[in-house]
Amino acid sequence: MNIAIILFEILNWIIYVYIAITAVYIFIFAIGGLMPLRKRISKDNLKRKFAILIPGYKEDEIIVEVCRDALEQNYPKEKFDVIAIADSYKDTTLAELHKLPIKLIEVSFDKSTKSKSLNKAMEVIGDDYDVALILDADNLIEEDFLSKINSAFQTGFIAVQGHRIAKNMDTGFAILDAISEEINNHIFRKGARALGFSSALIGSGMAFEYSFFKDLMKNVHAIGGFDKEIDLKMCKDGVTIEYIHDAYCYDEKVQKADVFQHQRRRWLSAQWVYFKKAFLPGIAALITKGNYDYFNKAFQTFLLPRILLIGLLGITFLISIFFIPHPIALAWIALFIVVVIALLMSVPGKFYSHKTLKAIILLPIGFYHMFLSLIKVKGANKQFLHTKHSSKGTNIKQQKNKNDNR
Repeated sequence: MNIAIILFEILNWIIYVYIAITAVYIFIFAIGGLMPLRKRISKDNLKRKFAILIPGYKEDEIIVEVCRDALEQNYPKEKFDVIAIADSYKDTTLAELHKLPIKLIEVSFDKSTKSKSLNKAMEVIGDDYDVALILDADNLIEEDFLSKINSAFQTGFIAVQGHRIAKNMDTGFAILDAISEEINNHIFRKGARALGFSSALIGSGMAFEYSFFKDLMKNVHAIGGFDKEIDLKMCKDGVTIEYIHDAYCYDEKVQKADVFQHQRRRWLSAQWVYFKKAFLPGIAALITKGNYDYFNKAFQTFLLPRILLIGLLGITFLISIFFIPHPIALAWIALFIVVVIALLMSVPGKFYSHKTLKAIILLPIGFYHMFLSLIKVKGANKQFLHTKHSSKGTNIKQQKNKNDNR
């Protein structure tokens, strides 16, 4: 047999096995996402005091609206403070924030990071809080968000992730980003919890026992992906992260291809960094301590990012039909079908619409930009990559409130 053919077959099966591992993993957890979440019994009736921490870098266009929204909780007013952490805001924005019944902390760093802002804020505000709730500067939350998070703490959890959903779906890319978020919620949060693992953190809409979080963050210096770092640290230490499926936090979705590429470059960089840090220790923790939760988190850093998975399988599917020998072609086609079924199980019914069909046309463009992010990933973890947010576009929460009031 020709050596080139042998090498091709070996390479083919190496790639196939790697992609198959990713495909089977998301398929299993997609099934988990269809299962009901376990109901927890309250251990106390305490109304915990929340510090709603909102770090932001040059978010002048949206921060005032976000702070006003955070104040509108149907939770005792004396039991929460909204704390805006202002990094490089304009004087006019600071003046508007000073008019609100919030705490305003101005910060400035040579190299800005979310971790630095949070650490500085907790140093300033002191320890008179029970829970730290982290929001991004573009996040809006439902009026019952604090109540539902508090209920989770009443059942004994000290780390909780809310259900982050799209605030806007004005463009095809925003729709794809919203779908991607919901797939992650279904697989890595609801599915993980249903199967007995910790929910994945997502960087905002998440809450922690205050003193625990303050101590934890003292040793977190991540430039990008700080949520992944604390995710791994907690699971390594045996802390289970709860997921509240009906506690909604609205998050702005990317609207343009260049922003998509910029954001995914940051995410890919974080995944690579934490793969190097956690993958082998995760295997060791499983073998020596039976820590399956930490192993699961570390194993996720090994998985192929989903849009690359879809793109590569789509290309391979087409090639298999026409060019690849029959047995190998069937194996690739079967893998493609497994992934498609897993994704269909994970996408909420509200996305099955003509708008989504139009957005799907953009998938090849998304794959192209994800590939560009992959080849440009070097060094992204060493610099602060800011995703600019905007007040433009349809606000889904405001639309929902208008409909509810009719």
